[in-house]
Amino acid sequence: MSTKTLPGRGDTDQQSTAGPERRAARRGFALRVLARGRQARAAWILAAPFLALFATFMLLPLVWSLLMSLTDTSSADLRTPLNVSFIGLDNYVRLFQDEQFFTALRNTAVFVLVALPLTLAAGLAAAVALDRGIRRFRAVFRVGFYLPVITSIVAVAVVWKTLLEPRAGLVNLVLGWFGIDGPAWLADTRFALPVMIVMAVWRNLGTVMIIMLAGLQSVPQSLMEAAELDGAGAWQRFWRVTFPLLRPALLLTAVTTGIGYLQFFDEPFVMTDGGPLDSTLSATLYAYKQFGNGNYEMASAASYVIFVLIVVLTVLQFRVLRDKD
Repeated sequence: MSTKTLPGRGDTDQQSTAGPERRAARRGFALRVLARGRQARAAWILAAPFLALFATFMLLPLVWSLLMSLTDTSSADLRTPLNVSFIGLDNYVRLFQDEQFFTALRNTAVFVLVALPLTLAAGLAAAVALDRGIRRFRAVFRVGFYLPVITSIVAVAVVWKTLLEPRAGLVNLVLGWFGIDGPAWLADTRFALPVMIVMAVWRNLGTVMIIMLAGLQSVPQSLMEAAELDGAGAWQRFWRVTFPLLRPALLLTAVTTGIGYLQFFDEPFVMTDGGPLDSTLSATLYAYKQFGNGNYEMASAASYVIFVLIVVLTVLQFRVLRDKD
């Protein structure tokens, strides 16, 4: 004889209350999904103007210039763009067979390899001086160091060009007081590029100084006191405690400054036009001149070579300067 188990009163009450709770949970989930969908649509609507501008003025020119570097586009093809032919990597082959482009790459490499470490070192030294050494008029020194950064690079280049004039420039005038016959700084292949390196370091150390100063002021004082109690000297405290904590600031300044130095253009364009004898010709100035001569395909190829160099330098800096922890 089979027996049938009937649900108890407690089970019936649980089932009767579980149904509305389940329905309420489903309704709440549906409302949350609907709210997230509305938020996503609102976000896309708000971002649409930026996306349209970015696609029109950034993404489309980037893609178009890449395609242009793979064709034989020149100024003569502006009226008949359908006559352009796809030639693959021939422009890059021609580019690396051009001795002037190799000269531009060499000048750019010297500029970056010399100016970048000097800028980082000078900016760090100025930050340490403002953080520990200079007590009075600290704000004045901050403004003085940072003022060249916010000044137009064209104005800075014109002023430096005037100061370095061989006959009427202030630099040679001061050297003449000491019996030194100053050279024609910007017309001498030995001095033109070093002068631009010095000017770049002077102009950009303010940015490095501000970021490094923020990093120095974020170092916990307790670590410095503990190191001092352990008998560490001033240099040991800086090298063993402070400098490792400055890695993020150092990485940021190295990457941004390195990218800017690989694209240095305004200084040689305003001061020397790449001369004398291409001794200050940079890679970006080379691309600009190719574009001005109507060689759009070569200018695009040179620009993408610079882009690859920027990526390589950035990756190397991240590998060397990133936090090892």
